[in-house]
Amino acid sequence: MSQMTRVGVIGAGRVGAVFAAVLRASSTEERHEIVAVAAESTLSRSRAHTLLPGVPICKPTEVARRSDLLLLTVPDDMLANVANMLVGAGAIKSGTRVVHTSGRHGLRVIDIVRSVGAHPMAVHPAMTFTGTEVDLGRLQGCVFGVTVDDEDRDEAANLVSALGGTPMWVAENNRTLYHAGMAHGANHLVTLVAQSMDLLARAGADDPASTLRPLLTAALDNALSQGDAALTGPIVRGDVNTVRAHLAGILESAPDTLPSYIALARATADRAVMDGRLLRSEERRVGKECRSR
Repeated sequence: MSQMTRVGVIGAGRVGAVFAAVLRASSTEERHEIVAVAAESTLSRSRAHTLLPGVPICKPTEVARRSDLLLLTVPDDMLANVANMLVGAGAIKSGTRVVHTSGRHGLRVIDIVRSVGAHPMAVHPAMTFTGTEVDLGRLQGCVFGVTVDDEDRDEAANLVSALGGTPMWVAENNRTLYHAGMAHGANHLVTLVAQSMDLLARAGADDPASTLRPLLTAALDNALSQGDAALTGPIVRGDVNTVRAHLAGILESAPDTLPSYIALARATADRAVMDGRLLRSEERRVGKECRSR
């Protein structure tokens, strides 16, 4: 007979409601009943009604009291306060798995739950969320950055499996570095692509996104499989005159983009030198052009 786990969600944001919906539909041996959700805003309530129809909306303390598995999917800065409040109210019982989804934090932020015999877990999906049904299939095959006590590894692995993912075990003291890697790759990529589309639009492209999509898709695939070896373009070739022209054109047409272009040009040149594809003398020439702007 399969085991039934009562799941509660505090914070029906983009992540919490999706996690709960996926768990409810999971076909793993451990079945999940979503017993209650706490949703404060109108948007969160609407999201809960859409993704978790029939699940009662309750106060956070009541959600915690009903749960064997408690998802704290609230903003990072609220995690400690919410955990303190729930423990202070006597709402978390011994043996409860208290799971937060923050990328930055490990276990220390909700360490207080140990005082009542609960098990803290940090389970962060390497995925971006819309908070809609579109997300329900995106967790399949997703990597989750997981920080747990050794005794809770099997439980955490089972949870990630029920969500359709694969665990990556992250030590407590590596949590910030793990999250920085994710944010630098995903968040800054959005900024970079938006700036590139702006440059193309200024150059006359009617549909900058369609112009970039094949190039960026290929570049991303190559970078993920080959690392620095995937670098192409004027910097790797040591074509300083082209870099100089880029800098002049950006300064004239989109000066707000110039600092990021310079920073990435210098970083690219440095990595190309370490990869053996650019001479140090050429890297210095690129750096000189960048410093002149």
